[in-house]
Amino acid sequence: MTEVESVGSLSEFVGREVALSEWLDVPQERIDRFAEATEDRQWIHVDAERAARESPFGGTIAHGFLTLSLLSELMRLAVSVGGVRMGVNYGLNRVRFVSSVPAGARVRGRFTLAALKEIKVGVQATWKVSVEREGGDKPCCVAEWLVRYYV
Repeated sequence: MTEVESVGSLSEFVGREVALSEWLDVPQERIDRFAEATEDRQWIHVDAERAARESPFGGTIAHGFLTLSLLSELMRLAVSVGGVRMGVNYGLNRVRFVSSVPAGARVRGRFTLAALKEIKVGVQATWKVSVEREGGDKPCCVAEWLVRYYV
């Protein structure tokens, strides 16, 4: 866990990798719950037998949007910024789902602070995030994520 003393201290990290999260499990149960919550029940996510038989992945995989939604938790596991009243997901500039996350895999997030901009009540951070799968040869997801920190 990287602990940043304050929002003001974040400027020291611009252009640098700030943190690497712990591994996070992505079991079939999590994929199934996401499918129910989003009503995206495509068979490559929820039908293990058919996915083993017909998909190029050899089994079920996590939704790309599930992988993306894990950014908040991966960030929580990796970085703490002191003196923040509230952090808000402000959006994304770019997202690519480079490789799949098979059911049962573990993922982690690699966070680089690309830019920092002052806003009226805090700062807006642009994080370059790479979600890696344990044993994978390329990232599962790469994103440019905007987070606003209010003080």
